[in-house]
Amino acid sequence: MSARLLGIDLGTSAVKVLLTTLDGTVVASASAEYPIEQPQPDYAEQAPAAWLRAVANAVRATLAQAPTAPVAAIGLSGQMHGTVLLGADHQPLAPAIIWPDRRSAREVQEITERVGAERLYAITGSPVATGFQAATVRWVQRHAPALWRRVQRILLPKDYLRFWLTGVFATDPSDAAGTLLFDETRRDWSDELLDLLEIRRNQLPPVQPSVSISGRLCEDTANALGLPVGVPVATGAADTACSLLGAGVVRSDQLLLTISTGGQLVQPCETVRIDPQGRIHTFCSALEPGEGRSGWYQMGAMLAAGLALRWLREQLYEEPTNVSYDQMMGLASEAPPGADGLLFLPYLVGERTPYMDPTARGVFFGLTLSHRRSHLIRAVVEGVTLAARNAYDVLRELGATSQHIVLAGGGARSRLWQQVVADVFGTPVQALRTAEQSAAGACILAGAAIGALDPAEAAHSWAHYGSLVQPDSDRHCFYQERLEAFRALYQRNAGHFGP
Repeated sequence: MSARLLGIDLGTSAVKVLLTTLDGTVVASASAEYPIEQPQPDYAEQAPAAWLRAVANAVRATLAQAPTAPVAAIGLSGQMHGTVLLGADHQPLAPAIIWPDRRSAREVQEITERVGAERLYAITGSPVATGFQAATVRWVQRHAPALWRRVQRILLPKDYLRFWLTGVFATDPSDAAGTLLFDETRRDWSDELLDLLEIRRNQLPPVQPSVSISGRLCEDTANALGLPVGVPVATGAADTACSLLGAGVVRSDQLLLTISTGGQLVQPCETVRIDPQGRIHTFCSALEPGEGRSGWYQMGAMLAAGLALRWLREQLYEEPTNVSYDQMMGLASEAPPGADGLLFLPYLVGERTPYMDPTARGVFFGLTLSHRRSHLIRAVVEGVTLAARNAYDVLRELGATSQHIVLAGGGARSRLWQQVVADVFGTPVQALRTAEQSAAGACILAGAAIGALDPAEAAHSWAHYGSLVQPDSDRHCFYQERLEAFRALYQRNAGHFGP
């Protein structure tokens, strides 16, 4: 029986585990959820111990489904930007502060002013935002100095998982790039930014290629997972970088739109391309640059995509977990395009692209007595898609081209959402059929780390897609008008959202 690859994707709300063969056939999968804690307004935290329990449960559940076969390697993917602070005993000193956290707005402004926006973009490829590790660390330094004095290690979420698996401290360029402490051209920590923020280099993990072996499974963790000691663990990559691999989007003429908790519109690029206005992010990919490989990607980020739909479900239904998203999409299809004049701004936790505005807020505009649940749901679908279109227009302005858009995440499972994306963008859409593309990307990196796969070739051969969904020209013209109203609604209210 052939060897298996195990991919672990430590997401924002759940861990997803995938077991595959070397040709990408999915053998088994499982997931386990954990909560986002919000002890105060603007806070978003998670307990690292909850991650580890969920990983152990999901890995054991995955292995229980599969015939006995050796796991050749483990690959890691994880939510970006979050901050795990370890003390001298290598235990977490506090809950992890994760990417939706907005407490560091003052620190974002301070860092931008001290470094200078243009200099910051030149080093990191991105504007700093709340929830990014640089801003979070600065917040801890200012508001919890006693805690900061005890900090010996600063890790990203997936790299804390790696430490638990292997006892090794390490990270990769794609995840390190999301800290805003990283020089994207040199693919190493920026001494200039570390000095400015009073962070010691030895507090951060060494940076290794995503396709390297960072360590091997240690005894205690192996027993907890039901795996043998010594299984190699690949360095892995950030969830967006892994999702590009899992979706087969590794060329500079491809575009990927992922609609999951957040939303990301991503295009790989072969050189560092920076938006001088700081509206989008440029990050390192999981591929090392050179010989035509796309070593970076540009990303427009929407903070609340599926998150907005989940929030709406919790408000509309007494027992929200008894209502599937398929049921909600069926209801939304009963409302006409434009939801009879109802417009939704999905800025429930602020917004990044193109505004970089942590104070932005969600809005339902145009409510009447005739609006029903179907209209509210459709308005959320359309609002999230219009927000993604904002990112699309920025990427096109910066030179992005693509014949069609690959749609992934939960939104890709909805035929309605596929059609809305096609109509809003005016571009054919092809839904990704590969299950859990970030975990699949982690599997690809695991195979590459042991020399069994070429990551770019595996990305193309593993990905599977549905048929092309064509845009309707009349609806596209209609949504062009809605887009202008959508943008005007934000602009006219931007000064009134409050802190």
